[in-house]
Amino acid sequence: MSSLVAYEDSESEDESIDQVEEGTSASVQTGSYEQNQEVVLYNNSKVTPSPQSFTLDPDRTVLEYHGNISDRSISSLHLNSQQQNCSIRTTQDKHFGDPAAPVSLPRTQGKTSSLQTLPHIPQRFGDGLNPAKRHCTVLPGVRPYIPKRQRLATSVETVGPKNPAEQVPGNKTRESQILSDVSETVKLYLAHKPEAAGIPRRLLMSLAGHEGPVNTVQWCPVPHLSHLLLSASMDKTFKVWDGAESGRCLRVYTCHSGAVRDACWTPCGRHLLTGSFDNTAVITDVETGQQIVKLDNQFKVMCAVLHPSNPDVFLCGGYSSVVKAWDSRSCKMVKVYKSAIQQTLDILFLRGGVDFIISSDCVSRDSADRTLIAWDYQTTAKVSNQIYHERYTCPSLALHPLEESFVAQTNGNYIAVFSSQQPYRMNKRRRYEGHKVEGYAVQCEFSQDGTILASGSATGSAHFYDYHNARMLQTLHAHSQPCLCVSQHPVLPATAATCDWAGEIKMAIKSSRMSLLNRTIIHSRRD
Repeated sequence: MSSLVAYEDSESEDESIDQVEEGTSASVQTGSYEQNQEVVLYNNSKVTPSPQSFTLDPDRTVLEYHGNISDRSISSLHLNSQQQNCSIRTTQDKHFGDPAAPVSLPRTQGKTSSLQTLPHIPQRFGDGLNPAKRHCTVLPGVRPYIPKRQRLATSVETVGPKNPAEQVPGNKTRESQILSDVSETVKLYLAHKPEAAGIPRRLLMSLAGHEGPVNTVQWCPVPHLSHLLLSASMDKTFKVWDGAESGRCLRVYTCHSGAVRDACWTPCGRHLLTGSFDNTAVITDVETGQQIVKLDNQFKVMCAVLHPSNPDVFLCGGYSSVVKAWDSRSCKMVKVYKSAIQQTLDILFLRGGVDFIISSDCVSRDSADRTLIAWDYQTTAKVSNQIYHERYTCPSLALHPLEESFVAQTNGNYIAVFSSQQPYRMNKRRRYEGHKVEGYAVQCEFSQDGTILASGSATGSAHFYDYHNARMLQTLHAHSQPCLCVSQHPVLPATAATCDWAGEIKMAIKSSRMSLLNRTIIHSRRD
């Protein structure tokens, strides 16, 4: 029978708890209990536990044993619940307060405990342990937290393997070699005297990739980079292609949130100027694709042209009664040209950049006195608005490379010729007919020597005229949709690129030139 504890002296609660703790620790260290064994708890008084024995189970923690022993001791001593909680907390802090020391059972009186090292005991956050070293159980479907610094390091390391096809030796991407690669076909003609412009008679290849109408195509003006072809589309993108040999798209530029209406190369061939329906004009680096300058015109941009003497200045026109001149170095508007028109269709600088011509949609009932307007660039004054007197709008303009003249594509299904010197008279005895415009923005362009004038057509054909006698030399059936632009190559003879309303680009070439191109490609592959 167990004896009761007699409280002879009035001890404090803390002292009694310490004594209970010592007795409990001693009982755990012995490892086993006998039936007649007595435990001293208070003031040399003895308490005999219930007649049962047990052995430490390695699968159970010390806290569980402590709880069982405390319950039996408390039940025999009739302690209140507050003393029980204090006893358990004090026991835990005493045995497991030091996280650095290994938790083990000491040797006692010649007997070795059956459990030398305790299993892992979960700790509360803030008990002095490092949270990163805690044992965490990840539930299925739950993603563990990854520090931001580690996420950034991982993302930087995995950028390269995502696009292995675009990588080249030397840690340079394929885009960085757009301006360093030179076409072997172009090299053959750079070493010789430029030949007379020829007429393409056969289609070489088709370049598909745009998802909307292609408004314009233009070859790079730099001779050794003239294999690069620029295209601008209504699908909000503009691209650079290898148009001389492979026909591969070298880079896609997505700088605009609206349709790209016009695009052109800078004279150095390293930058691109584009105008879009998102009201912006952007200068983009060809290799990196980064925006160098982005300017808001506050109207939809229909045309954007560079000043011939100062490429840092360019003009923008569109759905507005004004034409704005911007300086790309300061990103400021330097001049404004305002007239009583609703829309500017095209802008053409005359030789030297002193004057420029704009084409508008303003047509009166009896005459089109404001269809073509000449402006003085410096003074922003109108030079003349009595240039074209017929009631047709002119969607595009082109300057002759050698002579003092320019042409205007008209919705009267012909091309008119004008003098580029004041008073800008029209040549009524010469016009280029045979193609259709029908309201499309069909463009026209001269060859490098000025002998051939090319034009697209609403019927999908590309037309080539003799400039001096206005005779049609060739009609190339290139597209099933309206052909909007025909661009003749500046170096390769009898080579042209065309684009249509369906988003397709095609390369046209002369038969003899095509055989030479095939031989060049074969030799380059063998090397």
